[in-house]
Amino acid sequence: MASLSSSSRWLVRGILALPVLFVVACGEADAPDPGAEPLPPEAEVPARIAPDQDDPIVIGATMSESGAYATQGIPARDGYLLCGEHLNAEGGLLGRRVEFRIHDDGSDSERAPELYEQLITEEGVDLILGPYGSTLTEAVAPVTERHGRVHISPLAATSSIWEQGREYLFMVLPPAELFLAGLVELGAEAGLERVAVLQEDQLFPRAAGAGAAERARERGMTVVLDETYPSGTEDFGPILERMAAEGTQVLAMAASALGDFITVTRQMKAAGIDVEMFGTSGAVVEFQEALGPDAEFVYGLSAWEPSLPHPGITEFTEAYREAFGRMPSFHAAGAYASCRLLALAVEGAGTLDDTAVRDTLLGLETTTVFGPFAVDERGYQIANQGVTIQWQDGEKAVVWPTDLATAEPRFPTPPWAERE
Repeated sequence: MASLSSSSRWLVRGILALPVLFVVACGEADAPDPGAEPLPPEAEVPARIAPDQDDPIVIGATMSESGAYATQGIPARDGYLLCGEHLNAEGGLLGRRVEFRIHDDGSDSERAPELYEQLITEEGVDLILGPYGSTLTEAVAPVTERHGRVHISPLAATSSIWEQGREYLFMVLPPAELFLAGLVELGAEAGLERVAVLQEDQLFPRAAGAGAAERARERGMTVVLDETYPSGTEDFGPILERMAAEGTQVLAMAASALGDFITVTRQMKAAGIDVEMFGTSGAVVEFQEALGPDAEFVYGLSAWEPSLPHPGITEFTEAYREAFGRMPSFHAAGAYASCRLLALAVEGAGTLDDTAVRDTLLGLETTTVFGPFAVDERGYQIANQGVTIQWQDGEKAVVWPTDLATAEPRFPTPPWAERE
């Protein structure tokens, strides 16, 4: 069983139950008491957990702890684990202790469904939570759907996954088509007209790129280049040269792998190719750590930032930092919130029965540490739109939407030749 280290367990057991708003279609349901006293660090197990500790509720999942998605998958795994510790510190789930059983899927879309089949049919887990990303979610969804198991996907956003008549799959992220929306909106507001869209040939990036191109055209902008590149591309020079020849002002890029964003930035600098705005479909600290000053002025989608006014966000951020020695990414927050949503639905339904839990989720409207959650009849997210950040002075600053912004965009991006 995957778990936190023993040295960090006492840290999370004393954390106050994080507040959430839980409203179902039939009215307000019971939620954790936000005014509850925190447990003392020495409390081994809250007294209200059922005495039969040999019969925990086991939540099964895979996560990309190795392979191409490990940068995103490891924080997401840790988000699951922290949620499990918090649930146990608050009394468990339905009065029973919670255990996570997380297998490394190796970022492999063939291995992941095999592991979910194993979790369900051989290991007999009580509940399921999803893997990282759209590619693996699309691979796993047929398995969870065939077995009628509720599958909350913490980090998949491609709309097509929810357009296949599935009944048990739920989205938490903003839809992929919105991931570059803030960049396009900021460009249009600045009077820019010529947009290039560059997307990796994977499920999520294609959807995010298509959404950016459609939104640009809706805003009266010209899409001068709409290019899909193969996964594993190392030389973006020919594409960047065509982009420059078209007089591109805004470059919108979508990829599954962080390394592609880093490579394109470095190759743009080396070739002296300038745009007034460059934005990516993801914003993680590893981007800035890899590029240093060259990350400045780049925009990116973040589904979550610790500065956002969501209930419990400060407590979650501090608990994660203390437990794992680093600040949480949106991948960690998305996984944590997905676990919290599952727990709310189980408690609301009063049972582990997947159909009852599904029906509760369909009527659930809540704000977690990750942000607003509400879905339509497909389980498709309709409440969360994410935020756009810009790297400013080595830090992420929220610049869109305006009502959540913590800073003004630094525009335009200066030419490479003028940077120190």
